[in-house]
Order: sequence, then structure tokens, then C-alpha cells
Amino acid sequence: MKMRVFFIAFAGLVLMISCKKNNDPGTPGPGPGPGPSVDTAGPLKNIASFPIGMAIDYTLFKNNASYRNTVATEADGVTFGYQMKHGAIVRDDGSFDFSRADELLNLANTAGLEVFGHTLVWHENQNGNYLRSLTVSSGSGGPNLLPSGDFEAGAGVTGTGSSLFTGWNVLVGGNAVGTYTAVAGNNSSRALEANVTTAGTNAYDMQAIGSNWTATVGTQYRVSVDIKASVTNGRVRLVNQNNQYQQSDITPTTSWATYTWTLTALETSPILRLNFPNAGTYTVDNIKIADVSGGPPPDPQQVAAAVDSAMSRFIRASMTRYAGKVKAWDVVNEPMSDGTGAVRSNSGTTTGDRFFWSQYLGRNYALKAFQYAKAADPSALLFINDYNLESDNTKLDSLIAYVNELKSKGAPIDGIGTQMHIGTNVSLTAVENMFKKLAATGLKVRVSELDIRVNLTNVAGFTPSSAVLVQQSDVYKSIAEAYIRNVPAAQRHGMTIWGVADSDSWYVTVMGRAEFPLLFDGNYQKKPAYTGFLKGLKQ
Repeated sequence: MKMRVFFIAFAGLVLMISCKKNNDPGTPGPGPGPGPSVDTAGPLKNIASFPIGMAIDYTLFKNNASYRNTVATEADGVTFGYQMKHGAIVRDDGSFDFSRADELLNLANTAGLEVFGHTLVWHENQNGNYLRSLTVSSGSGGPNLLPSGDFEAGAGVTGTGSSLFTGWNVLVGGNAVGTYTAVAGNNSSRALEANVTTAGTNAYDMQAIGSNWTATVGTQYRVSVDIKASVTNGRVRLVNQNNQYQQSDITPTTSWATYTWTLTALETSPILRLNFPNAGTYTVDNIKIADVSGGPPPDPQQVAAAVDSAMSRFIRASMTRYAGKVKAWDVVNEPMSDGTGAVRSNSGTTTGDRFFWSQYLGRNYALKAFQYAKAADPSALLFINDYNLESDNTKLDSLIAYVNELKSKGAPIDGIGTQMHIGTNVSLTAVENMFKKLAATGLKVRVSELDIRVNLTNVAGFTPSSAVLVQQSDVYKSIAEAYIRNVPAAQRHGMTIWGVADSDSWYVTVMGRAEFPLLFDGNYQKKPAYTGFLKGLKQ
């Protein structure tokens, strides 16, 4: 009888869904029907000799019964697209909010599903503002370089243009519908209120453009702003741009809160802009831009200690909270650079949810992460996870070498995850090579984020033909067979499909593509891909 120990992991761009990319172009219709005959003699979890997982979205799993029932019927367990990541849990002051992770874990457990923890240390989907605040001087930084950020000066109560608030040009363009109003602020008499009735196609369709402010290229500045919103899932985008573009997205709460963004100036006369890309009412006040280099320069050792502490706190808080409930974790996600196989590091200015741990802790950042994870929950299985291992042999070899290096230094690594976001044109010879090399490590091996694209050239309005669906089915079958053929049974930690229905794939909801990479169509009907995967699991 197979062990129902669950696994699952997250990929390079997030679901962000979930993740980090919040631009949702909308979801296409249900898509093609089942097409060629479909073998429905599942469920998958009863066919496989190892755990089967699916990645899930918080809103769909909570509110869509067809989605939830499909997952509960077919899978042993789930991973959360976003709710266990740093960016979902860590607030701007460094405190933790596990409320959504707790809720989704309880919903999954109620449905009989185990949860795989994803992910503890990654370079994306983090609270980058908080982490960057640990790396700069704690001095006050001197005067406000954007005095019009208090919104006190101006004429009138409502309208658009440059007269409502001195130093600001408030605009509604494109297909956005909305208004601007001067209202009482956060302990002030005036603040900017943007009421977005209909969000525009572009984030900047409804925006407030501030005045130029004087900066020194290469100097760090901290932007702080007070915001409250009428909705909990809205967004305010800060853009610093004259000729060079920088941005930071904020998801404000319904109460006043102060949000910070630490940036490195790329030009001498940038302009701060406020974009309102989501429907809702957003009140903005007390914007300050301060030179944080005015105090003593940060001591590198103190910075490293602060970053190290932040990593340790997050790992410890997450793993101790879910000890006994989450039995395996992606501790380190996507550590290797594409092409070169080097340990991933910062190659330029970091903004938004990006933060590179190796920039401050060196290549041993992963060693520290695994050691902290083992101390937090000694019983949990600990994984390292990366993508393109089936197509980038340099990256594959480099990851294995890095794992061996970490293990030689005492890192308690139990397994390796290979994401496998692939297309129907994948080289099956390369897939065989990857599985053989991963199995040769003696560690557990899991396919962590499998989906198979069919619209390889990203054609707008694409609908797959029956022949294309059969080709996709054949590839799903071949991947399952290759996994079973090359990875010994004791090392098979399982296979996860990265999503449920085509319509909720990250290719659709995050990247805006006409794509059909999963086992179920938009009506939660089994596709030929389901048949292929099921046949492969029977080997």
C-alpha cells in the first residue's frame, strides 16, 4: 500500500500568482472539450504507487466546489500557490500574518489532503520592502524630498488635472473610469482619494503624477506612504520614473498603514507616480522621500546579521507553526542561474518582491536555510527545487554539484525537486538524462510543478486541435513512464501537476496566454492529457 506522504512545490514565476505578478488579464472560457476518448478509470491517486499532488489557488479552492472536489478526488495533497510564501505572511514591520495560510491548510485537511510547504527561501514573492529595510542605514535621512506629498496645497474638492493638488497631475485615461477627491487624511486635513470605478487595461490609465525630485544616482532613498483602501485585494503601484523605470506594488489594508519602498536612484530628476490598476477606493497621504545615506553607512556584518536573522525567523515561525501538519518543505527554491549554473545573485537594482539572500549571506545562504529548517522541525523532509533541469544540462549538473557541496558542509537535504514547466516539444532523451542524474544522487526525487504547454509560439486566440491534445497526452504519459523507469521506488517522492483546470493555469492567469497545459478543461472535464498521465502511472 502506498505511503500518502505528500509533496509539491512552486515554480519560477509564480502563480502569483499568485504570486508576484499581479496583472491578471482575465480567464478564457472553458476551452476545448475532451476531444479524443478519455480514460476516466482513476482517480490518479489510486493508480500511482507514489503521492500525486496539485497546486491550488486560495480563492478557487475556498469558493469553487468543482475545483475543490476535483482536487480532493484525484490528489493525495496540495501546495499553495502563494499563501505560504514570505510575501504572503511577512508584513512591512517584519511581523507575521498566517491567517490565510491557516485557513487554506484547514480547508485542505478537511478535504483529506496533505499540504506540502512551499517555499521558505526564494528570490521572489517576498516582502522585499521589509527585507531591503534591513540593509540600509536606520537614520532619519533628512528632509522630505517630495514636499507636495502631504497633499495639503491645492484648489477644490474633486476633479482631475493639476489644480486639485499642488504638485500633482491627477489623470483618468484609457478605458479607466474613476474620480479624484480631496478628503481628510491620516492626521491631516487633506489627502488624495482615488475612486476607481472601472480599472483600465493599463496600470497607468488612472494615475497621479507628482513633481520631479532631486536625486543622486547610486544613492539609496526610502519612499514611505500612508494608504488605506476600501477593498482587501486592491493595489497601488508606486512608480519612480523620468527616463528610468522603477516600481513597487502595494496591497493596502482597509485601515491606515505606512508602507515603505527602498530604492537606488537611477537618474537625477525622477518623478514619483501613483498608479491605481484595480477597482476600489484608495486614500493616499504623507508621502515622504528621504535620503537614507545621510546617516552612518550600514556595517556589512550588521546587515548580514540582520538578513540572517530575518531568514531564520521566517523559517522557524513557519515550520514550528505547521510541525506535524506539513511533513515536507521546499526550503530553497531556484538557487541556480540559467545558462551559467552559478548560484543565483543580484545582477542589478532590486525592487518589488525580489530579494537575493546570497547578496548578503554568500553562497552558504542555502546551507544556513537547511540548518535552520532542520532545527525548526527535525521530522520534516527538506527539499531543494529548481526549473529547466530537463533542458539546461549545465544548470542540472551545477545544481547537483551545489547539493553535494552543501551536504559536505552539513546541509540536511533529503530531496531534489524538478519543476518541469515544459512543452510538447520537450526532448524525452533529455528528460531521461535528468532523471538518471537526479536518481544517482541517492536523494528523493520529485516532479514538483508539471504542466505541458501546447501553444508553443504563443498564438493569440489559439485553440488546440484533437491531434495536439493527443500529442500532449503522449508527452504526459512519457514523463510519468520516464520517472518510474529511472527513479527507484524508494526515491520517488511523487509527482505534482501545477494547477487543476486549464483556465486556472498560471500561463493564463498570470502570463495572459492562450494555453491549455493541464489535465482538465475549464469545465473540470478530463482531457486526453488525463488519459496519458494515468496510463503512464500504471507502468
